[in-house]
This record gives sequence, structure tokens and C-alpha cells, in this order.
Amino acid sequence: MGDEEEERRKPRVLQMVRAEGSDKSCVTFVLHNEDHTLGNSLRYIIMKDPEVEFCGYSITHPSESKINFRIQTKGGVPAVETFQKGLEELIGVCQHALSTFEASIEEYKAQEGVNME
Repeated sequence: MGDEEEERRKPRVLQMVRAEGSDKSCVTFVLHNEDHTLGNSLRYIIMKDPEVEFCGYSITHPSESKINFRIQTKGGVPAVETFQKGLEELIGVCQHALSTFEASIEEYKAQEGVNME
């Protein structure tokens, strides 16, 4: 099986849906294999952007693991850019939380003389 065919067989993780007649400031993203963990965290980050007019998500059905994530900006910035910026900021927050946690573990091990390997 070639690389091209393999790429076509992979399930989509992200789809972008724009309502007919709407501009680039209003987009719904369908995120497959995701739930409230990503949805709520990403919504929180994106809502802090002053250019965002609306940001929300819904789980289509409890038996489906996908969310519809909608962003509407005030018009100056495309929703796709806002979505990408939000993902990058969320990655930064997660990396900071992980490094802080790992540093705390190392500090605890040093203070208590504990080997947790």
C-alpha cells in the first residue's frame, strides 16, 4: 500500500464547515475523537481573545466521540487563525503544567530522598 493510499484511508481528525453565505469570520470545526477535555479547555483559551465574538462547542451525541466547535470573530481576523492560535496557546499551557509538575516531583524526591523510578 502506497503512502498516498494510506493517507486517504486515515480517518479525518478535523473538518472545517462554513455555512453557505458566511464569511471567514464564522466557522464550525468538527473534531473527531475528542470530548469535553479539549473542547472546554480550547473554548476557555479562545474566549480570552478580544477579537472573538462567540466561541462554543457541543458534543453531537454521547455515543459519538466528536465535537462541533464554533468560532465567530468580530470580522478582522479569520476564525481559522483564531482556532490555530488557540491550539498553540493551549499547547503552551499544557507544556508549562507538565514542566511544573515534573519539577515538583524532582524537588520532592530531593527533599525526601525518595527514589521513584
